Amino acid sequence: MPFGYASPEQIMRDRAEYARKGIARGRSVVVMQYADGILFVAPNPSKALHKISEIYDRIGFAAVGRYNEFESLRLAGIRYADINGYTFNRNDVTGRGLANLYAQQLGMIFTESIKSLEVEIVVAEVGESQSDDQIYRLTFDGSVFDEQGMAVIGGQAEAVAGRLKERYRDNLPLPEALEAALVALTEPGGERPPTTQIEVAVLDRGREHRKFLRLAGPRLEKLLETAKSETPPDKPAAEDVSLPEPPTAPDGDIDTGSAE
Repeated sequence: MPFGYASPEQIMRDRAEYARKGIARGRSVVVMQYADGILFVAPNPSKALHKISEIYDRIGFAAVGRYNEFESLRLAGIRYADINGYTFNRNDVTGRGLANLYAQQLGMIFTESIKSLEVEIVVAEVGESQSDDQIYRLTFDGSVFDEQGMAVIGGQAEAVAGRLKERYRDNLPLPEALEAALVALTEPGGERPPTTQIEVAVLDRGREHRKFLRLAGPRLEKLLETAKSETPPDKPAAEDVSLPEPPTAPDGDIDTGSAE
């Protein structure tokens, strides 16, 4: 066996492990349906670098990992959408088409390059109705997952998804959906990031032409205040709803509890 030989299986495992470690360092992003469209939420202290962006009229993009790598993918998606929309028809640009494009690029880089991309992305398209919405999650090796209702990417994806499932339901109003996403993104007992360090955007099916809308500043603060006012109070603890103790027997009588 030549010196330095590694089997193809070992090379692929090493690349996958390398990519997972890079992605695990990124903060999670939540993409979920709400009553009027699709919501994107991500903790992001940077004001210059966006994890959430618009690709086309009805299509949004979210990513975690290395910024320079997923930004190049975003720009490639915009070029693809612009060329196809201009050459053919704007309706020919779909989330599924973009997901297939990204899957090919990610898969080719993973198998042919020395270093795999340290990215995980979501492509979401809002439809005329909630049943027409599409959410695709793509991993570093080009695998595509057609998600239903919500998708979570990033280092703590499993834990965040578990907390989100406890609060998620169909047709959530936007304030409640935003509150559910922020609760899921906050570690139990942890402190929620300030409004200035939260990146929020929606694909609103009720908007004309461009459906993407970034929420920030007073608009975001108003939504958060609405969410807090509409959040139902927590259920009382188990000890607060225990059954009352049975009445005591009169003086001189002993209640043995027997059936005689």
